[in-house]
Amino acid sequence: MSSLEFTHRRKNPLTGDWVLVSPHRNNRPWSGATEADCSEQLPSYDDNCPLCPGNERALETSNPNFKETFVFVNDFGALVSDNDNVVNQETPSFIKADVARGECRVICFSPDHSKTLPELSNTEIEAVINTWQANYNELSEQYNCVHIFENKGAIMGCSQPHPHGQIWAHDHMSTEIEVENTHLAAYQQSEDSNLLADYIKFENEQKERVIYSNEHWLVVVPYWAVWPFETLLIAKGDVRHMGQLNEQQKASLSEALKALTTKYDNVFNCSFPYSMGWHSAPNNLGDDSHWRLHAHFYPPLLRSATVKKHMVGYEMLAESQRDLTAETAASILQKASTTHYKKGL
Repeated sequence: MSSLEFTHRRKNPLTGDWVLVSPHRNNRPWSGATEADCSEQLPSYDDNCPLCPGNERALETSNPNFKETFVFVNDFGALVSDNDNVVNQETPSFIKADVARGECRVICFSPDHSKTLPELSNTEIEAVINTWQANYNELSEQYNCVHIFENKGAIMGCSQPHPHGQIWAHDHMSTEIEVENTHLAAYQQSEDSNLLADYIKFENEQKERVIYSNEHWLVVVPYWAVWPFETLLIAKGDVRHMGQLNEQQKASLSEALKALTTKYDNVFNCSFPYSMGWHSAPNNLGDDSHWRLHAHFYPPLLRSATVKKHMVGYEMLAESQRDLTAETAASILQKASTTHYKKGL
């Protein structure tokens, strides 16, 4: 299936959403807003950073002098575990509310204030993965839905530059997980096959959207991508949640994460911003065989280190739209080096 270089729509089988693709718009002149350059070099330690080792955070709490990853309960978490409130349901029937209980944690990837994931060693990235898994396993004993994610860069609303991610766990099934669960289950019922397993076969045959592949992981610009350089990282084996990863899968995941995030940084020679998150099978399913562990990367940059894709107007009120085809974006990422651009500085 070759690239469709004309206006068309593509459907996301995980959500049922459509995206309008308009390749001819990619060369239009730009005089809109630009963002701050994201190539600034940070120090390895910042005495004003609440996430650096030994520094004071909030609520008169101080960090230990951690040497590897460091996890703490978010001082201003969106969820709390001791929420004993009761929602009195109002009428009419379309007015609904429910109590939300859960826990929010912060994961500092390393003590170094300046090193994002692509600048860490494979061993250091594997330590992050082990931390993800350990916290996933612990929280999964209490909550049905565990979200592991990272917002990288001020452009993505990240309030602290120290490289870190988050884990939010709660009883309810989040909207995105519920939608994916519905579509994954429906596909398995109708096709007697796993959707993401079949998608891996399709992309391996097509090859034009594959960014990185090793024994256990595949990285592609999905056919239905919305964000300009969106990617999907999928487990090749029958892995349904983070807790099932073995040592070999975690080691090769560190290689995949380093390769992908390094390629991202090399596209515009900057610390490439994104929001990424893992989608695991929720824990309250009787049968989760339709699931396959995967991570979504949603980067906002479009034309340069300072020009982002804005989701406004038609995107907010109708459906998603993109100018750069998934195949063109994949070609750019394929050509990007896996040796970080800072190595040459």
